[in-house]
Amino acid sequence: MKNRDTENFYENNIEISLEETKEILEGSHDGILVTDGDGNVIFVNSSYERIAEIKKEDLYGRNMRDLINPVWMQNSVAFVVIDRRCTVSKKQITKSGKNIIVTGRPIFDKRGNIKMIVINARNISEIYSLREELLKSLKMEKLYMKTYEEFATRGRQGEGGLLAASGKMQEVLSLAERVAKFQTTVLILGESGVGKEEVAKYIHANSIRKDKPFVAIDCGAIPSNLLESELFGYERGAFTGAVQTGKAGLLEAAAGGVAFLDEIGETSLEFQVKLLRVLETKELRRVGSTKGNLVDVRILAATNRNLERMVDEGSFREDLFYRLNVVQIHVPPLRNRKDDIAPLSMLFLAIFNNKYNQIKVLTYDIMREMEKHLWPGNVRELKNVIEHMVIVSDNDYLQPEDLPWNAQKDANRKMINIIAENNEMSLQESVELLEKSILERAKNECRSTREIAEKLRVNQSTIVRKLHKYNFV
Repeated sequence: MKNRDTENFYENNIEISLEETKEILEGSHDGILVTDGDGNVIFVNSSYERIAEIKKEDLYGRNMRDLINPVWMQNSVAFVVIDRRCTVSKKQITKSGKNIIVTGRPIFDKRGNIKMIVINARNISEIYSLREELLKSLKMEKLYMKTYEEFATRGRQGEGGLLAASGKMQEVLSLAERVAKFQTTVLILGESGVGKEEVAKYIHANSIRKDKPFVAIDCGAIPSNLLESELFGYERGAFTGAVQTGKAGLLEAAAGGVAFLDEIGETSLEFQVKLLRVLETKELRRVGSTKGNLVDVRILAATNRNLERMVDEGSFREDLFYRLNVVQIHVPPLRNRKDDIAPLSMLFLAIFNNKYNQIKVLTYDIMREMEKHLWPGNVRELKNVIEHMVIVSDNDYLQPEDLPWNAQKDANRKMINIIAENNEMSLQESVELLEKSILERAKNECRSTREIAEKLRVNQSTIVRKLHKYNFV
């Protein structure tokens, strides 16, 4: 019943003219040649001309027997089909010596006579190339799936840490492990989001201080007028609003362990003088106190800024730079270590699958797309992208269209269409709608107004003002 309904549907709803049929055959990537029951050519498409290396004008109106020769066509598949009355495939050599596969299939009339022969031609080298591509894809997919279980276990256990599949990151970890054994200061450099804090944690975890505190301090996030009191602590009555009992600073909290000073390049010259004294004397003096206390803390510092240039410009103290720069570790951006993208993605996917009770899977296609991306936000951006897809995507098997930038392109097109179709919207309203969308996306991708300003290439004050305007703060 179902087959009869299908046949009726095609008979009643689809009508294809002879011209349309020719257009369909002409659009085929495979070479197609059609003869009558005697081997006379009645149709040939451009792909057949390309693959078989025989011009159309040399085929139309001729019998395939006329083309047979002892050099490059000793027989035609058309006559093998006529003789055997069944579908036949055979290898054939073209004029240039290229190997092709030709398949002839007979079409019978109601009396059982062959009325047409459809010949299909394919380039063997293209077939081999497709086969190699498929095998490579399957091999990579097996590798991804095999490796995923390892990272899924780490993710379920809540383990982040550093992954070093690339040679560049292996060099970073090798150096970090070596300097971990010494008590010297280390300066960790790299773009925002590359994982400088993870490197600092790795040094701490491999040092003799691993059982002592690790205190991360974002110097760029603490107002400059509060940075000294936050790091060094203060005595009672040191300033208006101070806790009456006084307060220990973050460096005291890290006593015996490691203090990680992130964004050290954002500190003021006045603070740098006091930090230098702590590094050189190991003596820490609280705000409002005349007495110093010795503190045993190892300092690791990090920045995404060029401190040497800042020294030349006078915005960073030269003596502090050399005191911090005893050992320098440079963490490369993610775009320069693409071998880390797949394992990091799998680790983050496992973490967020576990966190949100999902079962998302990364496909080979999406991994290839992600490896082409430049990742301006580095590992932080990658982590956010994975979390975004786990939450937003309806697909269990994540596809390239699930990537935020692809989804954003669709959203931008829709917004442009909304603006274009809304005749009542003023120019200012249209601009504000686009501006709001751009700011919202940048706010989700960046962790500070300074980063947003750098990304959108405007002043930080402009970003702060507009975030307030659209109630994003």
